[in-house]
Amino acid sequence: MRRIAICAPSRPLIEEDAARVLALAADYPGVELHFHPQCFFTEGHFAGSDAQRIAALVECANDPAFDAVWFARGGYGAARVAQDAIARFDHAAQDKQFLGYSDAGTLLGGLYRARIGRPVHAPMPTDIRRAGGEHAVRRTLGFLAGERAGLEPSDDGRPRAAFNLMTLAMLCGTPLMPGLTGHVVMVEEVAEYHYAVDRLMFHVTAHLGGVAGLRLGRVSDVPENDVPFGHEIEAIVRHWCQRHAIPFLGPADIGHDVANKIVPFGLAGAAPGQ
Repeated sequence: MRRIAICAPSRPLIEEDAARVLALAADYPGVELHFHPQCFFTEGHFAGSDAQRIAALVECANDPAFDAVWFARGGYGAARVAQDAIARFDHAAQDKQFLGYSDAGTLLGGLYRARIGRPVHAPMPTDIRRAGGEHAVRRTLGFLAGERAGLEPSDDGRPRAAFNLMTLAMLCGTPLMPGLTGHVVMVEEVAEYHYAVDRLMFHVTAHLGGVAGLRLGRVSDVPENDVPFGHEIEAIVRHWCQRHAIPFLGPADIGHDVANKIVPFGLAGAAPGQ
């Protein structure tokens, strides 16, 4: 039995969503989910105060009874707590998987830099709210149960890391930014204008010297600007990759959607328990 702790370093979950995820988990007898009460706290935008979010994250990471920590939801917030929380992780966190995406990438990046645990880009419980979201949640539950079918398929044997583009841009130049030399870096984005994606790529590619290449996930729900930008998303990404001599490797099957696939960071391509 793999016991999974769920906490919310960013925004809160609602109890009805947690109940739906628990119902799905009943189909995976090798996986036992435990929602920390902090998942349902609220303080303004956040799932409780910074102190409450740090305390829950540290409690889940340092409890040897849990095999993994699954982040409940994204939405801005992890940047306020990640550095202080990670500094308090002890030996019990070392072998755990930490799973999430979007704003949770702040924690995945910080953990990867600190060489703590096994960060994994993966769907989160909050995806149950999307149309067809049960498929995304099942993808992570299956992975936790030892399945490999949900893994992003472009693995070429080189270490990989996957991020929301805005999240990666915010990590660059901070104490949470991991070293990605030799990695295939995957990025995705949602609800940003074409010019914003261009601006983010300008910044991110300046910090990706030495990477093995970049793959582009889905960029969805792009708002319509008052004047057409004149360059589509792939052209924008190719432009900045070429400028910094970063190989553009094509598409990645990740995004803010129910088709979002799983990307273990580094060479951790095996499903847990294998």
